Amino acid sequence: MRAASHSSQSGSALEGRTIEGWSGKEILMRTIRLLLAFLILAIPAASFGQIGIRVAFGPPMLPVYEQPICPGDGYMWTPGYWSYDDSVSDYYWVPGTWIQAPEAGFLWTPGYWGWGEGGYFFNDGYWGESVGFYGGVNYGFGYWGGGYGGGRWDHGHFFYNTSVNNLSGGNFHNVYNERVENNTENRVSYNGGKGGLKTRPTSEQESAAKQRHIPAVAAQTEHAQAARANPEQRASVNHGNPATAATAKAGDFSEHGAAAAKDNGEASRTSGAATDTRSAVHPKDLPPIGRPTATNSGNAKADKKYEQKQDQLIAKQTQERQSLQQKQDAEHEQKTNANNAKMEQKHQQQTQKQAQQHTAQQQSLQARQPQPRAGASSHAK
Repeated sequence: MRAASHSSQSGSALEGRTIEGWSGKEILMRTIRLLLAFLILAIPAASFGQIGIRVAFGPPMLPVYEQPICPGDGYMWTPGYWSYDDSVSDYYWVPGTWIQAPEAGFLWTPGYWGWGEGGYFFNDGYWGESVGFYGGVNYGFGYWGGGYGGGRWDHGHFFYNTSVNNLSGGNFHNVYNERVENNTENRVSYNGGKGGLKTRPTSEQESAAKQRHIPAVAAQTEHAQAARANPEQRASVNHGNPATAATAKAGDFSEHGAAAAKDNGEASRTSGAATDTRSAVHPKDLPPIGRPTATNSGNAKADKKYEQKQDQLIAKQTQERQSLQQKQDAEHEQKTNANNAKMEQKHQQQTQKQAQQHTAQQQSLQARQPQPRAGASSHAK
């Protein structure tokens, strides 16, 4: 009887709601939506920032570039970063640019590459009242690896620190001058993994991650999409020195107001290879792995140890090239002519991927190069 009574009551309730214009299906769908809303609210804010793909090798070093002039009051600097295009298996540079904050009082926390589960993944940047953790990466221009020293909000107005911002010729009244500590010239662009930064988030940065956030605004996402569509921004093309490293306004890749990366010799010092490997289909098409410029830090023992590591890396990479070439040669012998085009495309992708991995390994080793001793004659300033 209880079961019958319960069924009768449920039927009456459902009938009553149906009469009011609510069908049983509508009730079910609304209930599901409500549960999903609660589930989304329960997910930690940090979980939204990770791109699903994982890359086997880390991004290139950060390029060196000049900051374009701030286009006007209210714009805030968002530093450039390496992103990844899975469709071409290549990193590409998203130029630094000036962006207007979505709300007064909000600051930008840059994204960064981290290591986990056997690969590198990207943590998206976000807007918030406090600057959170961005991997300890020294993006420059106030983003020295922890926090932001390029400006601050005061009573709804943003004040610029003239020591790190390019305000040349602009009519800026809300300014101050404060030195920003920058004790490292390390240009490593990722956290964790082999050769990555070892910085961990502070309690304040962890708290900032739990605050209310706003993701990258439309101008930022469109800016990143424009960089992805530009082949010249790819690491395999520019070898760590993108033609457009920074722009005065988002999406404007024209020469006016844009800044190119400085030719710091990074590719020639670390890879010892020719400047263009795009046309290489097989490892045998690549130039030989050359030896980087000799190191002279003033510490003979450290320099010798570093050179030994260089020799070991060159030998290892040469062997890997030979192994891949042998594998591809064997496939050539097995395949018919009808499959040649598809096979050659696959071989080129394999070759390019290996070349990028080798470049990343070389840059990682170069980041651990012995630093000149204070007072060393060859490096005295």
